[in-house]
Amino acid sequence: MLVLLPPSETKSDGGSAAPLDLAALAMPGLTATRARLLDELGKLSADPEAARAVLGLGKGAEVEIARNAALRTAPTRPALERYTGVLYAALDARGFTKAQRAKALARLGIGSALFGAVRAGDPIPAYRLSGGTKLPGLPTLSAIWRDELGPALAEQAAGELVVDLRSGVYQQLGRVPGAVTANVLTEHPDGSRTVVSHFNKHHKGLLARALVLTRAEPDDIRGLARVASKAGLRVEIAAPDQLLVLT
Repeated sequence: MLVLLPPSETKSDGGSAAPLDLAALAMPGLTATRARLLDELGKLSADPEAARAVLGLGKGAEVEIARNAALRTAPTRPALERYTGVLYAALDARGFTKAQRAKALARLGIGSALFGAVRAGDPIPAYRLSGGTKLPGLPTLSAIWRDELGPALAEQAAGELVVDLRSGVYQQLGRVPGAVTANVLTEHPDGSRTVVSHFNKHHKGLLARALVLTRAEPDDIRGLARVASKAGLRVEIAAPDQLLVLT
């Protein structure tokens, strides 16, 4: 099973591992595109005002720009520890036992505008690049990634169930045919349902945690739903490739 998580805008600082080595990342077929985007972000960071505008940053964004300027020299840490925010707080990787962490590294992948996608244990630096950003002189990120990322992710899955929890903009970077997606809805007293915004990431983080901790190896959406239900989540199967998480 491969569970694909969205990245987060917020990332932890520093790290204790050596600077970025693209050859050390999963999916080596993406190396050339990763290197191209690294170079473009480095060039952009040389002009702070332009970087602020292109990346959609406000005042006080010097830290983010400095991160992009040091992508090839900054220390790294595993992607599972690099990304922070609501989903990752619910995933609570810090609370994993050694055995649970090993499962997380085996089962989790994380979407990335800069790297396409990485595995949870891949050592990466802190950076700032969102999936909807268009870098000067380049096509959109979805146009850059879509032809190579989808096949690379399918190869990583090796015929196993893929659970794609990425947001729409990151799914567009590279889709995996047959992947199961999850939508989070709030059910109101009158029976109506609306899309969850604030708690969407939280519940996806809880689902991801359940999929890491389970001893099961679900190979279809029914098995996935059983794992989620046992973890205390209320779910429904809406389609062969779509799971609803109800709050």
